[in-house]
Amino acid sequence: MTLSRMIHPTAIIEPGAKVPESCSVGPYCHIGSEVELGENCELMSHVVIAGVTRIGSNNRFFSFGAIGSEPQDITYKSEKTRLEIGNHNVIREYVTLNRGTAKGGGITRIGSHTLIMAYAHVGHDSVIGDRVMLVNGATLAGHVTVEEWAVVGALCPVHQFVRIGAHSYIGGGTVVTKDVMPFAKCVTPRHTKTYGLNAIGLERRGFSKERIRKIHHAYKLLLNSKLNTTQALEKLKAETDLGEDVTMLVKFIEDSERGVIK
Repeated sequence: MTLSRMIHPTAIIEPGAKVPESCSVGPYCHIGSEVELGENCELMSHVVIAGVTRIGSNNRFFSFGAIGSEPQDITYKSEKTRLEIGNHNVIREYVTLNRGTAKGGGITRIGSHTLIMAYAHVGHDSVIGDRVMLVNGATLAGHVTVEEWAVVGALCPVHQFVRIGAHSYIGGGTVVTKDVMPFAKCVTPRHTKTYGLNAIGLERRGFSKERIRKIHHAYKLLLNSKLNTTQALEKLKAETDLGEDVTMLVKFIEDSERGVIK
């Protein structure tokens, strides 16, 4: 690899690492031998990228991040597991992104256009979709799935194997031990509950009034009727023209293994 003027002299880039000359590597960064960066990535300073880590283009890593470090799992035995990151992500200060485990599939995945704020943690074998936001101190245990456009608020602990549905919004400090339904607003004032539809977020993303109306109707059946979850799902499936959003919501709930927050 040819060093360019974009690499600070105090940075350590181990032999074998793939770092295009379009990348900027700041003071005291350390890039391991099995790391591969895409074009136009920027490492501010003191960023450590380790292990088998594949990173796309136009990503920005702020100071003191630990990217691709070993999973925090006592059964991990130095297997060749991976971290894969997409394009156009912003990874802020002190973020920790762990590689996968052999028993969990071997890969932790981060999508594209995400914003992962300071001190957030993504545990082993987690999957983060496109345009997700993890706010300061959000903590995802292993095997967590966060679908596209979801927002996980500040200081939220998320239990292993939980799924967070697309376009959902989780308020700061919420303890998440069950699946969060797509499009939901979820918060913990006393105990964790779903408080209806993330309507403002959907409007900002260009959802039409008709799409929002259909999702709102589904939420009324799920949350505000006297029907239990099974009965509400059967009533929804009996209706014509559910639309793709409600169909996705129904499938998400039916596929849940931990149950959903209502």
